Amino acid sequence: MQQRLEGRVALVTGGGRGLGKAIAERLASEGARLAIVDVDGDAATALASELSGASGYTVDVSDLDAIGGVIDRVRDEFGRFDILVNNAGITRDRTLRKMDAAQWDEVIRINLTGVWNGCKAALPHIVEAGSTGRIISLSSTSYLGNFGQVNYAASKAGVVGLTRTLALELARSGATANAIAPGFIDTDMTRAMPPEAFERAIAGVPLGRAGRPEDVAAMAAFIASDDASYVTGQVLFVCGGYSIGASHP
Repeated sequence: MQQRLEGRVALVTGGGRGLGKAIAERLASEGARLAIVDVDGDAATALASELSGASGYTVDVSDLDAIGGVIDRVRDEFGRFDILVNNAGITRDRTLRKMDAAQWDEVIRINLTGVWNGCKAALPHIVEAGSTGRIISLSSTSYLGNFGQVNYAASKAGVVGLTRTLALELARSGATANAIAPGFIDTDMTRAMPPEAFERAIAGVPLGRAGRPEDVAAMAAFIASDDASYVTGQVLFVCGGYSIGASHP
């Protein structure tokens, strides 16, 4: 595989499994040195042991001091810090009528404040990296609106607003900020859905299939590379056409 990220240092939150794992593996395959962060430190460490020169860390992204400490440590140990991938996220799906304040707060705290924490802590290092500096944050097609996900949709819409504004603030340094909005991706979480719900979800995808984690990882690798040096402030959909085929405003 082409080594587009040779020598660069990337940190992936929520990197121990699912989309984060696929992203970490793809960035490593293209030459990046990886710091893998996950609230499940065993998963992060296990993956790091499989990737050359990678390190795993136990971190709750909602703790600014914790994520900041790891980011600074990675910069010191690796000698540089180029790429932050804000992937960590959770769901606590309920309609607004049934949702309680704790379910709202938890999703916003992890999915949105967690992204702000990562960006805040990494910002000086990303600016220092200049033209190789990348902040990549995971949004979702759900930010367009999705029944039963008022908390999740709000958090992912917030990621879009944060990303677009941060792109303006970073532009002078040459660094970029972009968001990826995955659609229906075949993961352990979606496979836990009732089979009929899984099939209904696929029926709403114009390409007629669920996405693969590798599809999202390929987009992350592109954004992280010099091939995307003139792409910033964008929401890149990886959704099989769902965002144009669905009846969203």
